[in-house]
Amino acid sequence: MFYPSKNQEAQEGESQWISISDLMSVLMMIFLFIAISYMINVVKERERIKEIAVAYNQLQDELYQDLHSEFENDLEKWNASIDRQTLSIKFESPEVLFEQGSDVLRNEFRTILMDFFPRYINILTSEKYIDDIEEIRIEGHTSSEWATNNYPQEAYIGNMKLSQDRTREVLAYVLLLDQVKDNRAWIKDKVTANGLSSSKLVITEEGEEDKDKSRRVEFRVRTNAEKRMVKILTGTE
Repeated sequence: MFYPSKNQEAQEGESQWISISDLMSVLMMIFLFIAISYMINVVKERERIKEIAVAYNQLQDELYQDLHSEFENDLEKWNASIDRQTLSIKFESPEVLFEQGSDVLRNEFRTILMDFFPRYINILTSEKYIDDIEEIRIEGHTSSEWATNNYPQEAYIGNMKLSQDRTREVLAYVLLLDQVKDNRAWIKDKVTANGLSSSKLVITEEGEEDKDKSRRVEFRVRTNAEKRMVKILTGTE
């Protein structure tokens, strides 16, 4: 019977150790390659998000400037304002908008909308912005008041129906304006009516509800930059 010498056993053990060392080296190289690839992808993704964020801020700023330039001479007489962050144009005179508790447009508000909306749409459908507009929300807001002796939740639901009816009336009116007939298909695709009841009350510095300012109608623009960022983060783009 042949018995390997101690020298042979040592050589075989050393050979086996060298094979394991080589394997570990290969695995370390693979792991390092994966880690570097992951870091490169993370950096690329971060750069893409940064580019979109910069473009988004630039778009927001330019759109605000164009809206403000177009309407700056009208805002005071309409008792309206433009929010730079949300690109929301707020009409804040409840006595001009609707009769209390009614969804019928007052004549004064019809006149304002006839002047405002075609000019508003002309900006948003310009070559500069049309591909970046995701949605135009007509938002109806109310105070927390309702009929007397109602529970708060009943007042909220009642105001929800009222605010929704009002925004539908606004949308129906502006959609039929002759000045926007060429953009009517685009408006139907982009403009939505949203009744928000008293969910977004205006609160004073003293922490109390400003009932007059809470009763308002807003035209809010949403761009598609947020959607593109979500696609990047979820890997769907």
